[in-house]
Amino acid sequence: MSDPARSEEIVLAFLAEAGDEFLSGEAISDKLGLSRAAVWKHVNALRAQGYRIEAIPARGYRLVEIPDRLGELELRPLLNTHDLGQALHWFAEVGSTNDVAKRLADEGAAHGAVVVAEAQTAGRGRRGRVWASPAGRNVYLSVVLRPDLPPSRAAELTLLASVALCQAVRQAGVPAGIKWPNDLLAGGRKLAGILTELATDPDRVQWLVLGIGVNVNIREDELPGELRAIATSLAIERGESVPRTLFAAAVLSALEEWLDRHAEEGFPPVREAWKAMSDTLGREVRVRSSDRNLEGVAEDVDDGGALLIRTAAGLERVLAGDVEMLRPR
Repeated sequence: MSDPARSEEIVLAFLAEAGDEFLSGEAISDKLGLSRAAVWKHVNALRAQGYRIEAIPARGYRLVEIPDRLGELELRPLLNTHDLGQALHWFAEVGSTNDVAKRLADEGAAHGAVVVAEAQTAGRGRRGRVWASPAGRNVYLSVVLRPDLPPSRAAELTLLASVALCQAVRQAGVPAGIKWPNDLLAGGRKLAGILTELATDPDRVQWLVLGIGVNVNIREDELPGELRAIATSLAIERGESVPRTLFAAAVLSALEEWLDRHAEEGFPPVREAWKAMSDTLGREVRVRSSDRNLEGVAEDVDDGGALLIRTAAGLERVLAGDVEMLRPR
């Protein structure tokens, strides 16, 4: 195998698959078609990148610890996806992963390409809000999608993304809920957000970029002062840190599962899952948009993803806006 980086990736995948068990150098060399000396060289190259690999004569190698980094070498062995993350672009720091993903999409990036960064200097949420993005603490990634959809159905993928992300967060042990359309809350505080941007022709979506930001291991004292009362993280909610690589892989896996299901069955199963995970429906809310403010009870999400609010004047359909819960649960 002539590509050293690819050989290192496969060695790492073998060790990760073995878990706490030792894997003999002979077994690795047989699978790779390399000499034992070459395997040793790849193991040392991985160690130089921050991997702790134990080596015991007559027993072999065991992966003890991986660096807390979201690069291709760390993520790829954990992915069980067929499209998402197969092209992975890692950056120590960018302005915004969405901006990079949009540029790549314009340049022809394939469906499923992922941009991930350790830090963002200009991270943003919906309506241009700043998203605090310190290095090495959270997950910031953007996914390029090329769905076979008309522009009128693009909003379906925003709600789909919130369902997939909520599923991954719950699997990580945090009972999150979705605030319409796609913010995740835990204990009433914001845990994650999704930013959708797209380019369209008159009759089809050219590309759609899903930007996902999740507070993973940031501590309460690391949050900006103005956010401490309204933001949280997986680590804050769980009382312990979360492996970012495992979590990011779980997010991509859940997202692809829901994309596949959406392609086969359409929006109805996404809508039902969203309603089951909602932290909005059944509550008194205030919605602020560019042209009006509404107050009432959030009753449902329709088959276009719009929020239906029962106001004093009747049932109102909301396509965009900021939702504020008027009473805690």
